Amino acid sequence: MKGLVCLLLLLETFVCVVQHQVDGGLNENEISQQLRSEDGRQNPPQTDTLRDEASTDSQQNYHLFFTDIHAALRELTATVTEQKVNIRELTATVTEQKVNIRELTATVTEQKTINRELTATVTEQKVNIRELTATVTEQKANIREEMNKKNDEISNLTLRQVELRKENRDREIAFSAGLMKSDSGNYIGPFTTEITLTYRNVFTNIGNAYNPITGIFKAPLKGAYMFRISVFGIGPTSATASIYKNGERLVIADAYQAKDHLNSSNGVVLILEVGDVVYVRLWPNTRIYDSENNHNTFSGFLLFPLREQEICKM
Repeated sequence: MKGLVCLLLLLETFVCVVQHQVDGGLNENEISQQLRSEDGRQNPPQTDTLRDEASTDSQQNYHLFFTDIHAALRELTATVTEQKVNIRELTATVTEQKVNIRELTATVTEQKTINRELTATVTEQKVNIRELTATVTEQKANIREEMNKKNDEISNLTLRQVELRKENRDREIAFSAGLMKSDSGNYIGPFTTEITLTYRNVFTNIGNAYNPITGIFKAPLKGAYMFRISVFGIGPTSATASIYKNGERLVIADAYQAKDHLNSSNGVVLILEVGDVVYVRLWPNTRIYDSENNHNTFSGFLLFPLREQEICKM
């Protein structure tokens, strides 16, 4: 029974020693002294016989358990040492992690600054895009307006082209004719009075303004016209003819010599109103000669039409 009590006391002491070893650390001598002190407290002075027996039992129990306690203590000391190493390593790791965290914090702060700058840039770009969009919209509106104007101009131009084509059809006026259709040569004249020459051999009569039966050109369009005549004869009788407008003599083509062939020509540009007439008259006591070679011709054509205001300027 006493041995069991001693064993319990020793175990309690061992726990305290271990706790103290973990907390502050004790060496082996200190542990032995603490065990002897504890044994003295638990075993007060007795009679010599009892003391001897108790001493013998105590020494036996002490030697019995001290060896195991000492081994356990060494293992615990090794474990504590190892834990201290682990703690130092963990401390170093934590320190390193703190450094990394500080670096990461600095990086995050820098990234936040960059993000703020980027956000400001994006906001500015959005403003620029809105302005550009407004400008593009305005330009589109201007382009549409210009295109509408161009379309109107094209439409007007198309209408004008139609009008011009019609005017061109109206202004397609030209004629040219000779006196004779026969192959044999003939004299015309002399007569005692002027006669209107009828040029029956028509080469061209665009617009049908010239009448080969009467020999008269009648203006279908107000404008400027060019007219030209040529005369051919054989001396000694002169060959003379004039261009008339509405009964008014304007120019003559006249040729004279005592013998052999003689010829002359003349032309004039006239401003004609619609319905004005132009024709050629042979002078009295003169004659002309014509054959299949068409020596005597009467020609005319429209240079360009005229409007009322253009005539007023002239």
